[in-house]
Amino acid sequence: APDDNCWPSTFKWNVLNESISGKLIANTPPAQPCYPGPEQDEGACAEISKDLTDQEFVANDPIALSYPTDSCPGKSETITVNGDEPGTCSIGDQPRYTVNATTADHVAKGINFAREYGIRLVVRNTGHDLLRRSTGYGSLQIWIRYLRTGITFQDTYMPTDKCSKSTWKGSAFAIGGGYTWEDVYPEAAKRNVIVVGGGTPSVGCLGGWMQGGGHGPAVHDLGLGADQVLEAQVVLASGRIVTANACQNSDLFFAIRGGGPSTYGVVVSTVIKAHPTTKVAAQVFGFAPLTPNDMPAFMDAIAIVYQAYPALSEAGFSGYGSWSIYSPSPLVSNYNSSTGFTHTIAVFGKDAAEAEAIFDPTMDKLMRYNGTNLYLSASYSSFPTYVDYYNKLSGIVTPVGQTAALGSRLLDRKALSGDMDKLKKMLQTIAGKPEEATSNNIVLVGGGQIAKDGSDPNSGVNPAWRQTYVHNIVARGWAAGSNDSVIAATYNDITNVKVKAMKDLAPNTGAYMNEGDRNDPEYLKEFYGKNAAKLSLIKLKYDPLSVFYCSTCIGSELWKVQ
Repeated sequence: APDDNCWPSTFKWNVLNESISGKLIANTPPAQPCYPGPEQDEGACAEISKDLTDQEFVANDPIALSYPTDSCPGKSETITVNGDEPGTCSIGDQPRYTVNATTADHVAKGINFAREYGIRLVVRNTGHDLLRRSTGYGSLQIWIRYLRTGITFQDTYMPTDKCSKSTWKGSAFAIGGGYTWEDVYPEAAKRNVIVVGGGTPSVGCLGGWMQGGGHGPAVHDLGLGADQVLEAQVVLASGRIVTANACQNSDLFFAIRGGGPSTYGVVVSTVIKAHPTTKVAAQVFGFAPLTPNDMPAFMDAIAIVYQAYPALSEAGFSGYGSWSIYSPSPLVSNYNSSTGFTHTIAVFGKDAAEAEAIFDPTMDKLMRYNGTNLYLSASYSSFPTYVDYYNKLSGIVTPVGQTAALGSRLLDRKALSGDMDKLKKMLQTIAGKPEEATSNNIVLVGGGQIAKDGSDPNSGVNPAWRQTYVHNIVARGWAAGSNDSVIAATYNDITNVKVKAMKDLAPNTGAYMNEGDRNDPEYLKEFYGKNAAKLSLIKLKYDPLSVFYCSTCIGSELWKVQ
């Protein structure tokens, strides 16, 4: 750590900097101008505080985070602690230095330096991570945001090493470095193909999103992001650069395809599947209570929709939704209510009339509430191609700059379509109280190709995904300036009340590691399932010295952060 006598001298850091063409950054908190000291500047503070809520700025800064740790927050309403004391700014658990890698060799030299001097190493692309896996006190960071060697389309995939074990005969894209999906999607649109990427286009293509599993609007029909990878280039803990595919380093190939990020090596390029486009039909649906007395009907309606999700999934529907009994802004369009439910779901290869017919049995159960207890709204649209659908109803850049406690659960058929009373009890628990302003996000992407890909021997994805229909995320925030006890109570509520309720309903599934509860004491079982033991052996083989460490990752159970 920086206070230790064995911390590298300035001279040694300078030697590293020279070896990577001056790409070493000594990190400083972006919001430093907001605090007392020689850099304090009210105008600069106002500007940077605004910038820290902008996703592009956060991605382009080496240590700004989409979900900050509050060691040096920007100035929102006021910078205080417990409402009356001036706040402080420190680098906290953010990396001290960053290797702004623009080549794989830069990555290797950064890894070698961290290994030689026993420095904690973290890896980052865009800073989207919810579980703080790209932060670490006194660490050296490998930043691949500007490692960009090109996006190349292959009309017919040809393995770089002529691997005979690949069964993919379709098109592919080679993605070299830290590109985001907003870089790759236009290239796919030009060729009239679909690549499986994130619903948020600013997410990186080959980092935590992919290596943790990777869901998005097309995964129900085409498979999870991890299962799209045909081969990859990986920089190992030894500094060696290797190819991982079904023919060579196949165990490493298994691990990076869903076994967690920043654990086995740094992925610097991938080749992924590209699929023919298709027409898409979509539904935008929502409802809200007419009066506060209609909350029981509102919760009953949510249970009806959740119960229907497995059947809707098997009929082809997939998509995203959210609901809350108290939301800061209305969730249902054209209806001003702080309580609401909404989802946007789509079905490939069908038109609007066919989509409406699929949803009709569920709508029939809900219509008895329409106009008496609930305001219901439904609309259907047809799109000639996937990209038309994505650009109109998906592709939303989510807000950044706020911290929340969250957890999730993968819900199977038994949880959703089994005992209705148990389902209602769980939903009532995760709804929370109005003053908690709890939000629930529905990720209806399971089934379909995700279930079929369970037969892939090279997939390291949590096996619980193969029986899942809904990935449900529950989250709560807190007011600016909240004291430690309020924050701790919020985290406790998520872990021990709301996530527990979902576990009780679905005890034999698990959680999606990229959007899971970072405080879950059973994270190895919940995030990795039965793959955990195999992944631990792969970790030991490729990183026996634990050069790579991140919280909730394979191997982290061997260490304690002090």
